[in-house]
Amino acid sequence: MTTPTVGFIGLGAMGWPMAGHLHAKGHLTHVWNRTEEKAQAFATQHPGVEVADDPVALAKAVDVIVLCVSADQDVLDLVEVIQPHLQSHQVVVDHSTIAPASAELAANQLQEKGVAFIDAPVTGGVEGAIKGILSVMAGGDWAGFQTVEPVLAAYSRVAHHLGGSGRGQAAKAVNQLMVAGIAEAVCESLALLETLDLPREAMLELLSGGAAGSWFLNNRGATMLNDSFEVGFAPKLLLKDLKICESLATQSGFESAVLPQAIKDYEKVVATDQTSRDISALIRIKRR
Repeated sequence: MTTPTVGFIGLGAMGWPMAGHLHAKGHLTHVWNRTEEKAQAFATQHPGVEVADDPVALAKAVDVIVLCVSADQDVLDLVEVIQPHLQSHQVVVDHSTIAPASAELAANQLQEKGVAFIDAPVTGGVEGAIKGILSVMAGGDWAGFQTVEPVLAAYSRVAHHLGGSGRGQAAKAVNQLMVAGIAEAVCESLALLETLDLPREAMLELLSGGAAGSWFLNNRGATMLNDSFEVGFAPKLLLKDLKICESLATQSGFESAVLPQAIKDYEKVVATDQTSRDISALIRIKRR
């Protein structure tokens, strides 16, 4: 496949801009979403894209099927539905964050039809998806990965193949542990900044320009101090990811000091805050 045609399943906050970049590069031909109105709205804004009647119709129409959904069972259910209708030249790319074991299950099921499965979670946030500069952590069939590199390039700054099935998801667990640790430190530090009544704008500039600077501080510091959490990565999704990471750490005999506290804190965020759409809402817990 020199110019693979792509069908995209899952037009959420990350999926919509990713699919948009595929359309801009001339790859995207079909979309499907559980909420049909969202798929229709996408097609209206992106001429030439068709809304598939269901995942099977989409899978039959394209070379590459890209998934960007929320949970393990969503991925496994989709793979089960489309698998009987796939051909050996096709590739399934999953950008969801799921357990490595689930990725292996999906890969094994598709291998029965000679279809490559690439577990390819991303990092870079909604902003990275919009700008097309995500980082892709990929595992699975090497030849399949090479086939879909032009697809990944449409919305990524960098994409690396890290080994067999599940290795991309293992890499994402490492990423999410680091994200959680940074969020813990930044939210707690900014809560202390408020307690000490230090000047906010000056402190943000000083912190961002020094050794404490980070993507999270640079992109979420001002909004946190303004108590605004409208755009970003949902706390319940990070909590789901951290529990995957916890399971992997336990299996490998690795003891984390960050995970227990982060899981405890994000359980509180999810239980007490039903409106915030970003993990930076953790600062509300730190303020208490």
